[in-house]
Amino acid sequence: MKSWFWLITHLGTLVLGFGFGVYFLPILTAPPAPTHSELNTASASPRFTGVFRRDLKDSDALHWGQGQVFIGAHTIALQGALSPGPDYKLYLSPAFVETEADFKRLKSQMVQVADVKTFQNFVVPLPATIDPAQYKAVVIWCESFNEFITAAPYQ
Repeated sequence: MKSWFWLITHLGTLVLGFGFGVYFLPILTAPPAPTHSELNTASASPRFTGVFRRDLKDSDALHWGQGQVFIGAHTIALQGALSPGPDYKLYLSPAFVETEADFKRLKSQMVQVADVKTFQNFVVPLPATIDPAQYKAVVIWCESFNEFITAAPYQ
């Protein structure tokens, strides 16, 4: 009986520690958020704007985004926040999505733009080969865990 208790408590501690590590490691290793100057420059003359909202269908306490998104000629910027997590990717989508099922259904039609490594504001480069006018929404997706984080329509 004592060995079962020991096994259960130690395995529980291991699982809990792993979970905390997955959650906190991206926060601890995140690069500094863009400065106000960098954010102001990126959001000064956007071609498109959108809003991340916390109340999307598949958003929850651990997977959300909020704030204004600016799609410019050379950058995509967020003035707001994302829930922390690993391996976030920014996609442009031909349609607005707000569920994992919608994302998976349309992923082959989306274009992956950049990695998102900061959780309080971000500025990512927009490759010259991508025309955001060909898309209708920006999506943040956690690639490691196949989790929908947030999305914003912009056209």
